[in-house]
Amino acid sequence: MRQLDIVLYILTLGVVLYALFLADSDTHDAPEPLPDHSFQDGPTLPDPSVFDERVLVQVSEPQDGVGTAFAIDTNGNWLTARHVVEGCDRVSLLVAPGQYVPVGEVTLSETSDLALLNTGRSPRAVAIELAEPLRVGDEGYHIGYPRGRPGEAATRLLSRSRLITRGERRGEEPVLAWAEMGRTHGLDGTLSGLSGGPVFDSEGRVRGVIVAESPRRGRIYTAAPSSIEAFLAEAGATPQAGEPSPFTVRDYGKQADNVRNSLQVVKIACRVTS
Repeated sequence: MRQLDIVLYILTLGVVLYALFLADSDTHDAPEPLPDHSFQDGPTLPDPSVFDERVLVQVSEPQDGVGTAFAIDTNGNWLTARHVVEGCDRVSLLVAPGQYVPVGEVTLSETSDLALLNTGRSPRAVAIELAEPLRVGDEGYHIGYPRGRPGEAATRLLSRSRLITRGERRGEEPVLAWAEMGRTHGLDGTLSGLSGGPVFDSEGRVRGVIVAESPRRGRIYTAAPSSIEAFLAEAGATPQAGEPSPFTVRDYGKQADNVRNSLQVVKIACRVTS
């Protein structure tokens, strides 16, 4: 009888360990689940206000660096942040290991931290949704190349803010503030290089362009949808209706790899020769 008890104990322990291992393998690149609190079912994001938080960003002289861009159509149009490519003598996009495609045309926004790049063609567009209202607490998944390497962060929409730029360029524009809730495994420190990348909602639709971060406060800022709409209209670019793929807190690392591997989201290299 004791031998039977021992056998049953060993079998039960094996099942438990297998279940734990399987669960860990499915979420190895995801942070802890987002807390289920007042973020959920929040109110519609209010209109811009004079009481919105003000975020100061210093724009330095152009220098070699990396950033992120994403395809808005199959005609070679890519959206990114203006500060990623402004002042660059050469801009190129990484499309395969060690293989960069030169950007033929760069269009900079005069009123916001946005830029449009053209390479002649692009393989697959993201799905973009700029008209549908956002709600406080909406999930956001920020995809790109922080510090030049693949990485992503999970957030919740917090509020509106005003981005104040000083230094080499002066300006002020509305942005959205997202509270960082987690990152995929191994991503520590600054998210520099994520700038220009998209923020996806849980349905897999792009809702903004990453333009700034505040590591100390755990905030990521994206261009307001109204700014993106106005810039694309001025540039004469019409986003195509890409096919969205849902993101969840359990699999957003894998889904982020999918959009990078399909070249919907790519790395930018900026070279300053003068």
